[in-house]
Amino acid sequence: MILAWLIFIPIIAGLLSWWLGRWHSLWPRWLALLAIIADLLLTLIELNNGGPWLAQLDWPWIPSFGIRFHLAMDGISLWLILLTAFLGLVSVITSWKEVQDRVGFFHLNILFLLAGVIGVFLAMDLFLFYFFWELMLIPMFFLIIIWGDENRRYAATKFFIFTQLSSLLMLLAILGLYFIHGRNTGQYTFDYFQLLNTAMSPSIAFWLMLGFVAAFFVKLPAFPLHTWLPDAYASAPTAGSVLLAGLLSKTAAYGLLRFVVPLFPQAAAEFSYVAMLLGVIGILYGAVLAFAQTDLKRLIAYSSLSHLGFILLGIFAWNKVALSGVLLQMVAHGCSTAGLFILAGVLEARLKTRDLRQMGGLWTVVPRMGGVAMFFALATLGLPGMGNFVGEFLILLGAFKVQAGLTAAAAAGMIGAVIYALWMMQVIFQGPVRANLSLSDLNFREASAFGAMIVALLWLGLYPNPVFNTLAPALKAVITNVANP
Repeated sequence: MILAWLIFIPIIAGLLSWWLGRWHSLWPRWLALLAIIADLLLTLIELNNGGPWLAQLDWPWIPSFGIRFHLAMDGISLWLILLTAFLGLVSVITSWKEVQDRVGFFHLNILFLLAGVIGVFLAMDLFLFYFFWELMLIPMFFLIIIWGDENRRYAATKFFIFTQLSSLLMLLAILGLYFIHGRNTGQYTFDYFQLLNTAMSPSIAFWLMLGFVAAFFVKLPAFPLHTWLPDAYASAPTAGSVLLAGLLSKTAAYGLLRFVVPLFPQAAAEFSYVAMLLGVIGILYGAVLAFAQTDLKRLIAYSSLSHLGFILLGIFAWNKVALSGVLLQMVAHGCSTAGLFILAGVLEARLKTRDLRQMGGLWTVVPRMGGVAMFFALATLGLPGMGNFVGEFLILLGAFKVQAGLTAAAAAGMIGAVIYALWMMQVIFQGPVRANLSLSDLNFREASAFGAMIVALLWLGLYPNPVFNTLAPALKAVITNVANP
């Protein structure tokens, strides 16, 4: 029942938050915090279990169509759910003062979004997976269009169109797999484990795989399906940007790892060079465009595109070293990018602008903020001792065994990260101080959120063994394609 409660607690708390928001704005905030902490503690309980699968729940839902409420947790989903709860907690804390309008409805959307993300990481029925995949879309749309900036309507509409159209292609692929398996075996089911190794012609497998790839490449996002990213990331409120970059992109990477390659191994192998090439293009393209931005949140958005290219590269390298790096990079990127977006929100709240041309010399005015910004800039560029470095190093090490040329090109992208990260620090915190500039430094609430992410990144960089030990059985099961709990 723990797996079910991980989903039901945020849903119930979200509905209660909406209702309680009519009386006092503090009640939804505290209720959301308590619900997310409960999910975090429930997930930590599963760390004590062993084997490839730590827990599972399998209930009949619509048996006449072969649909079951089938949830399962392995080491991969465990760490991603811990990341979900952690960033959900940070999002609520950082929006404590930023969001003052429709507070109850805001936390309803935050909690429903978290429930959808957790459901994606647990669903072992493809219909259930699609249900949770769609559940994530609506709350994020509302977060952008209601609490976003002046460009929010365009950004929210573009985000909705891109994700909805690509999701429909995935739905067609799921139905195609369902009917092919039913025709072959006489058993119509959406169960993931039964659909593994479904016999079909190579051409059909390739087209069905592309249906999944379209949805995951858009949500990741991967070049060239990334054009919604800078608008949505920049226009969303701080919590929305954190959840978009930190969590929704990880659901896409998880989908590639859990569904695309295991369900269509031969087709994925044929597509691997193209996918890795697109990952490298994204790394280099994102780094170049990040350096060209004058809007801080758009700079962070393009830097996120660059780092997500490493994840795409590692997934299609498909060996234990690269996939270990992918999982560590997913968690580390979630923390470091979230930290940068929160920093952008803090600066915007004080300066009333995200324009880099109107900043400068802030280190002498807000030294604590400058120190935090330097840490996250160094994490982004992959400084040894931080989680991002370990993840990217393992990805490059594993990918080199498969595609040495593409890996060398991807490594050049790390140089781009150094350039735009240090340039960002130079523009914002160094140079002459603007006249009559008076800012308050980080308060306790903001410093606590940053401190938690700093500790997480240092832990991942200096002692990642607990993550690798939990991941090892799950990665072995995924790679060998025999993982029925």
